[in-house]
Amino acid sequence: MIKSKINVAAEDTHSSQPRPELLQVAEAVAIEKNIDKEESLAAMECAIQKAAKTKYGNEQDIRARIDRKTGEIVIEKVLTVVEIVENPLNEISLDDAQKQDPGIVLGGELTELLPPLMFGRAAAHGARQIVIQKIKEAERERQFSEFVERKGEIISGIVKHVDNNRVIVDIGHTEGVLRSEDNIPRQTFNIGDRVKALLVDIRPESLGPMLILSRTHNDFIAKLFEQDVTEIYDGLIKIMAIARDPGSRAKMAVYSPDSRIDPIGACVGVKGSRVNAVMTEINGEKIDIVAWATDPAAYVMNALSLPEFKRVVFDEEEERIDVVVEDEFLSQAIGRRGQNVRLASMLTGWKITVIPETEDANRRMVERATAVKSFIETLEIDDMWAQVLVTEGFFSVESIAETDVHDIISINGFSEEFAQDVHKKATLFVAKQEQIFFDKCERLNIDDDFLALPHLDVSMFSKLIDNNICTISDVADLSTDELFDVIGENVLDRDKAGVVIMTARQKSFDDSSCQS
Repeated sequence: MIKSKINVAAEDTHSSQPRPELLQVAEAVAIEKNIDKEESLAAMECAIQKAAKTKYGNEQDIRARIDRKTGEIVIEKVLTVVEIVENPLNEISLDDAQKQDPGIVLGGELTELLPPLMFGRAAAHGARQIVIQKIKEAERERQFSEFVERKGEIISGIVKHVDNNRVIVDIGHTEGVLRSEDNIPRQTFNIGDRVKALLVDIRPESLGPMLILSRTHNDFIAKLFEQDVTEIYDGLIKIMAIARDPGSRAKMAVYSPDSRIDPIGACVGVKGSRVNAVMTEINGEKIDIVAWATDPAAYVMNALSLPEFKRVVFDEEEERIDVVVEDEFLSQAIGRRGQNVRLASMLTGWKITVIPETEDANRRMVERATAVKSFIETLEIDDMWAQVLVTEGFFSVESIAETDVHDIISINGFSEEFAQDVHKKATLFVAKQEQIFFDKCERLNIDDDFLALPHLDVSMFSKLIDNNICTISDVADLSTDELFDVIGENVLDRDKAGVVIMTARQKSFDDSSCQS
């Protein structure tokens, strides 16, 4: 139908009389192709202009337009007004131009109306192809704009093709791609299956926009719950965070500013109807719905789904939290292959370490005994006062030296004179140790880059130097376990030890690159 109309329009454009049928054709094409009427008219103008250039010369500036009210076709040749004519096909001198239009100036354009075209069969066919091409381009642009606005939404379509690496999904006038890494593991689709996925990206292609889909993205679960839980859609419940091990387990933290609403109960639904509907869509992936909390300890406990815990230790600088649990809850807290604690870490943003109570007790006993012995020898105090300092949270002479003396005076049982004496001895000891250390560094000509390694204190650097590890390259050659063998395993956590070694390796690499 459109083909014949375009042909008729092309073949009959030899008249400059009003042509309302052209406007009707443009409107019909726009409706059928779901594009704007103006885009359809622009495509026709492009086709007519192409045909006119073929007749009058491609090197000339020929322009065609269709009157939007009457449908009349106007073909014009445009000449640019210049001082010296170099290209007479597209330029005209100011003197010659002013003979036709006295008011024209340099840089202006003079238009010359050309006779109407009589399209032959070849020209009509070429014009029709241009119209079809332009309409397809407009259609692709419209589709691209439409899906750009839907980015982040759930898209539904029919499986069109399946291979080992991807699933092609038919979505109306375009296609979506569900790559293997974006599909839930062990879930398969057959041709003709209906599939839902999150639209994560849109890429312009020659045959239309290509939609990149994902069923493993965290927002896919969020959007599914938004569809099934009206309280989330209405904003009464907020999804604060999601962590996923696609195809196996997920955790979702929810919160409601309205104390009358139970966010977990609303997401679970009556007899689990709502959460089960989402789990069915994601191939049976288990979902733990937990309460979000402003208190990090409470939030972490909720994320771990633990009934109770013994102790929590925070390191806010490193965003790390150690959770001490009874031995019987250890496997539950860690989960199969560490899945539970890993997902809880992803959900909360904290690095979570779960420690059994017996191990924590043994570690603390060793730390306490080491600290008491150090205080007795260094500060010259008896066992009772050393025990009091440890009970107050001091585990090294350095920590006492760094503490304000008034905080030590406030310790129950400490007189002001005794507290000042303890603080003075600790300060002198630390200063002496630092001086010994820096004298050693100067004597051994230790490089400043070595001493700038992160997370290491004077005692750790001393142990490294005593073991003939005195350069960046020496540290770069160490493994984490070898570093622990030198400085001790309880003075630095594994993550920080990794940062020390990686920093040394990067610095060593940079130095070798500069030398080469």
